[in-house]
Amino acid sequence: MEKFVNTILITGGAGFIGSHVVRLFIKKYPNYKIVNLDKLTYAGNLNNLKDIENEKNYEFVKGDIVDESFIQSLFKKYQFDGVIHLAAESHVDRSITNPTEFIYTNIVGTVNLLNAARGLWNEDMIDKRFYHISTDEVYGSLGDEGMFVETTPYDPRSPYSASKASSDHIVRAYFHTFKLPVVISNCSNNYGSYQFPEKLLPLFIHNIKNNKPLPVYGKGENIRDWLYVEDHANAIDLIFHKGKEGETYNIGGNNEWQNIKLIKKLCELMDDKLGREPGTSENLVTYVKDRAGHDMRYAIDSSKIQQELGWEPSLEFEEGLEKTVAWYLENEDWLNNVTSGEYQKYYEQQYVKR
Repeated sequence: MEKFVNTILITGGAGFIGSHVVRLFIKKYPNYKIVNLDKLTYAGNLNNLKDIENEKNYEFVKGDIVDESFIQSLFKKYQFDGVIHLAAESHVDRSITNPTEFIYTNIVGTVNLLNAARGLWNEDMIDKRFYHISTDEVYGSLGDEGMFVETTPYDPRSPYSASKASSDHIVRAYFHTFKLPVVISNCSNNYGSYQFPEKLLPLFIHNIKNNKPLPVYGKGENIRDWLYVEDHANAIDLIFHKGKEGETYNIGGNNEWQNIKLIKKLCELMDDKLGREPGTSENLVTYVKDRAGHDMRYAIDSSKIQQELGWEPSLEFEEGLEKTVAWYLENEDWLNNVTSGEYQKYYEQQYVKR
């Protein structure tokens, strides 16, 4: 029987960010046993991990973090040394449509994991770690100036961000009350391969390829900071291994883009890749009713993780965007398989023309 020095639970490991973290850990740490727990909802896809599914140090478990008895039995069976908690309901639009699901998964699910870790580790917290991954959306919305830092007061504006803010507070409470060895990170908008196509970039790449409308909320003036997903996975690796107990680290790409400018840049790139006349894809832009409670601007100050752990983004945004477009165009089968009938129904309900 293979002997591993650590057994790590990664929740949500079949999702967009999670699959990149699982792949990184499987390849970088062959002496770690990686258990990937995922419910396989709309955004969880085992095709994201086809390249590593047969590795000796990898195991997939299907299950729901909201199921307390299941989580307790999982911790008892595998005796985890660490948890990297990515499983979450994460799409703002869906949280507006169905807030309750976000409360259960993002809050109750996190508490179940915390209780299981506390029960297993009990008095022996040495070399153990519970890493909770969160979002910059917990901080609310910025004006024209300033950036989010780790001490920015929380001001969530959607059921999604409120549920994540709550889980962040609970994780910190377990550190202070029960001395559970936790770390937290809050990241900006991720982009890259294997992202579910209701998020902006894969959705618009898919629509441009198929000459479908590009639904832009409001006037497209909202600003986001974009982080390449592989850079995020590397930051997660660093924080898990070297981050200071009880601390929070903000992870951003230092790439602020107004939505409409990003979309126009994408359209230019797609016209070039597809051999179309310049301006062809931009004609697909369709302005739709703005999202309720739509935050105007997010921007992350990543100086803490850069100074303390030596992390920094590896790619300029234009390079990362080109790599991302190339991946989706080269993996049309993946994109077509993910874009299911159920997703289409949701898509038609969500984007209503003004």
